Amino acid sequence: MKKGFPHLWLAAAMLAGCMVSMPAMADRIYVRVAPPAPIAEVRVARPSAHHIWIPGFHRWDGRAYAWVPGRWDLPPRPHAAWVRGHWRHSRHGWYWVEGHWR
Repeated sequence: MKKGFPHLWLAAAMLAGCMVSMPAMADRIYVRVAPPAPIAEVRVARPSAHHIWIPGFHRWDGRAYAWVPGRWDLPPRPHAAWVRGHWRHSRHGWYWVEGHWR
């Protein structure tokens, strides 16, 4: 075995790790303008005791922020909890982190 061979494996592993993580970052849309504060919503009547409130949020439509109203939704499984979506700031600008069930 040559001396440089282990370094090739390390380089290949690092390259593979970068390639796997690149699509997630490539899907992000960065916005230079900070999102406005969330709008205080009036919740309509809860459809059932099983429904969970999904809060509204500002989405970027390519030119400006647009409000997406909150809604009641049924969890996909018992004891599921909604993790609220949010805007996060990085050196590239603001990007949206989707809400999801956990």
